[in-house]
Amino acid sequence: MLTLYPAIQPYAIHQIAVDKPHILHVEECGNPKGLPVLFLHGGPGVGCDPDHRRFFDPRLYHIILFDQRGAGQSTPHAELEGNTTQALVSDMEAIRVYLGIDRWVLFGGSWGSTLALVYAETHPDRVISMILRGIFLCRQKDFDWFYKPGGASRLFPDAWEKLIDHLQPNERTNMLQSYYKHLTGQDELQRMAAAKAWSEWEGSTACLLPNPKVVQYFTEPYRALSIARIEAHYFVNKAFLKPNQILKNVNRIAKIPGILIHGRYDMCCPIDNAYALHKLWPNSMLEIIREAGHSACELGIIDALIKASDGVARHYKA
Repeated sequence: MLTLYPAIQPYAIHQIAVDKPHILHVEECGNPKGLPVLFLHGGPGVGCDPDHRRFFDPRLYHIILFDQRGAGQSTPHAELEGNTTQALVSDMEAIRVYLGIDRWVLFGGSWGSTLALVYAETHPDRVISMILRGIFLCRQKDFDWFYKPGGASRLFPDAWEKLIDHLQPNERTNMLQSYYKHLTGQDELQRMAAAKAWSEWEGSTACLLPNPKVVQYFTEPYRALSIARIEAHYFVNKAFLKPNQILKNVNRIAKIPGILIHGRYDMCCPIDNAYALHKLWPNSMLEIIREAGHSACELGIIDALIKASDGVARHYKA
């Protein structure tokens, strides 16, 4: 069983201004002459964490991380203006050009896998390979599974009850829209209470076995606000994608190698997301982790991700 690489610090930090009012926080770690890899965090809205640098051998990789619009150390925090999938794809291109990178590996989980796929389908000539975890295709049935009764709610009825208890009975028929209203309202206390409830639901369902540290991570107030506001913003807008867009355009990435890693018991993004993508992507390999859910911190997921990143680095070094 492999573990994360030792903690490292960035050798360069950048603040890159994109569309007003957004300024992106970008880090470079590892070997400046190594294989470029872009880490794409989840959410949208979660932001990067120091542990995200540790999925890669710093001797072999030029590791690039950035906080997407409104997340982490990018500013303004939790900002929704100009925050769309297409804008994030443009931001990735801006970062690539700014750093003078021709092509790179994409590494993303959950929403990070969504963004990686949309970017690759838009700019296939800029992608060497992809390592994706907890695939999230942003289909209507994927939103419904997690935010309507009859999906994940049947497996986590206790956590679901906490989520809907935050809403008035007449608000529960369209939970996404009701939370969006609270999270974008003028009442700061109401915004924060809604953000905590929203983020606690996600943290409570992320792991195969209960993990209080994951729930605590999601519900930390600063992070919870960006997660909840930005996710609600994206999800009420269908992630700014056309219906089934990723699968319909998968032919555009047919020649790009991809490693798909998915927990068998992923309750946030059920495994049919990864399976459907794999069936249509001939150059992909699907690894199902038997004893894992959605979270990247589960041991089986970590092991698979490290093996994948090491394998890609060895392949392209050779």
